Amino acid sequence: MAAKTVSFLVLALLLLAVATFPVEVAAGGGGNGKGKGNGYGNGNGNGNGNGGGNLKPWECSPKCGTRCSNTQYKKACLTFCNKCCAKCLCVPPGFYGNKGACPCYNNWKTKEGGPKCP
Repeated sequence: MAAKTVSFLVLALLLLAVATFPVEVAAGGGGNGKGKGNGYGNGNGNGNGNGGGNLKPWECSPKCGTRCSNTQYKKACLTFCNKCCAKCLCVPPGFYGNKGACPCYNNWKTKEGGPKCP
């Protein structure tokens, strides 16, 4: 019984450590925030040419969480923001607009011609 408790505690601590790591990385880690971007301040500009940005895939969720934090349609915003970030490796700064910082994110359209990415 004691072995089960110890292994559960070790697993819980490991999950907690893994869960907090990407948040610290996404927060900037003390860098200047420019990265390979285009000078919009968050390093999410057209850096590597693959999708337009230079985010790592695990950085999409926290960036989209920030981007979608002020909307009343949070679930839809997070779904499409994460989909767009996975393709473009970029999320525009702020809660709304600023899509010029991420050309791929800005130019991805729905079948009807509307914006795909929030």
